[in-house]
Amino acid sequence: MKIAPFDENAFKMDHPRGTVSFNYLLMGDRSKPLENYRYILGRQEADFHMPRHCHTFEQIRLPLVGDMNLGEQGILREGEVGYFPEGQTYGPQDDKLGDPRQLQLVLQFGGASALGMGAGRGRGPDNKEAQAERRARREQRFPKPRYNGVIISNPEHFNWLPVPGWPGVKRRSIGTYTERQFRIEYVKIEAGAEWVSGDDTAKILTVVLAGHGTVEGTEVGELAAVEVDPGEKARFTAADEIVLFNVALPPVQPPVEPDDDKFVTVVTDGGIRFENPKDADNG
Repeated sequence: MKIAPFDENAFKMDHPRGTVSFNYLLMGDRSKPLENYRYILGRQEADFHMPRHCHTFEQIRLPLVGDMNLGEQGILREGEVGYFPEGQTYGPQDDKLGDPRQLQLVLQFGGASALGMGAGRGRGPDNKEAQAERRARREQRFPKPRYNGVIISNPEHFNWLPVPGWPGVKRRSIGTYTERQFRIEYVKIEAGAEWVSGDDTAKILTVVLAGHGTVEGTEVGELAAVEVDPGEKARFTAADEIVLFNVALPPVQPPVEPDDDKFVTVVTDGGIRFENPKDADNG
């Protein structure tokens, strides 16, 4: 189990375009790429532009302050949940710096294609090895997207349902995706109530969106993050009403019958593919 209180001073200029600072909430294990992940807060520091591109890994994005321009696929509004499937092209992005500055919760993780997740485009905190790995150009397989576009969900259009056996606790399920069957949900715990997070078959990643309380006796507040491994239990106790954003990640199961037709191969410098290869020189 990992419990990471939010540190406002932990933002670092770590985006290859130099206009977004990252706050690394939780990091997975790079030695296990199929199960690797990184959970970050991205804060826009200047006008941001990104050409049309796609990744080898999955992304879940939740704008906490401001909107995100997806180019031809529209706008991901503040408070909406965006699922960016592995291999799915989006952009071009063109976001002017807002006041207050845009702030976005971003989870990146290996997908059901079993390509895993390596260093990604950001360096990671003080990780020069990952930066060198990113710059090494090589042939890279990209999965063909499973969906026809970015999937945008408006949580306010979903119902809160009671959680059996846990008085004062409600769940808002957003969706379950791909053959990996990862799922996205919100959990709301009333002041004074408790709830235990845990799943025998999946890792649970949680970010506190509002309120404060304790997790296994450790105080947590807004934007604290918690990782609960399969088979573990984490007891949340709400001092005031807490709203949690949960993503459950079951293990990746490689396909029984691999099919090369489900992939395309290009020469790139990591887990990103630009629609126009010349754009990679500026990334």
